[in-house]
Amino acid sequence: MTFGETSLASSGRNIMKIDIYHKADADRKGEIDMKKIIVATGNEGKMDEIRQILQGENLEFSSLKDENMLDVEIIEDGATFEENAIIKARAISDLTGQMVLADDSGLEVDYLNGEPGIYSARYMGEDTSYEIKNNHIIELLEGVPDEERTARFVCVIACAFPEGRTITARGVIEGRIGYEEKGENGFGYDPIFYVPELGCTTAELPPEEKNKVSHRGKALTAMYDKLHKEGIL
Repeated sequence: MTFGETSLASSGRNIMKIDIYHKADADRKGEIDMKKIIVATGNEGKMDEIRQILQGENLEFSSLKDENMLDVEIIEDGATFEENAIIKARAISDLTGQMVLADDSGLEVDYLNGEPGIYSARYMGEDTSYEIKNNHIIELLEGVPDEERTARFVCVIACAFPEGRTITARGVIEGRIGYEEKGENGFGYDPIFYVPELGCTTAELPPEEKNKVSHRGKALTAMYDKLHKEGIL
């Protein structure tokens, strides 16, 4: 959903740590039964999506800034979304001794051999605006017909447990690259990601509709289901 040694606070990528207080423990300690998620990202768009997707689940969200963890650094040197999500989740779990969720996501454009892929956040430089990135991709596909403009958003959520076990969940939405930016909702590459079945870009979808079909929405829902089956949520 950055590579090399980079500050997580500035990377625009998510790492989430969940502290679960089961009712039995809460009763023993006199604490309120609650679920707290620390979302380690500087990307407010992702924060908004996570809150919207998991709303109503009695979850409290807190950012790295809230937790005074802005200086945490991780080397993300994996070759896939799965590998990098696991690297982040495992690193934070080892540091905190807690169960940790981390996500890695990006855009794959088939005509560009899968680029920007796992480098989506750093594509053309981390400080380059998405307006510039989006228009660059459109220019690279100039003259390319619809059937060759296929692309997909991919998101992988990894959950690392303190005892060393790790599970993952993947979400994908298929589409194609549009001919111009359209839509004011969403963020990142949303304005150029056109979904034929919906007749619009993901940036043109209302947030509640986007969350039903988005890669992150699918991955978060799948991970929630896995944790629920394990009796954690």
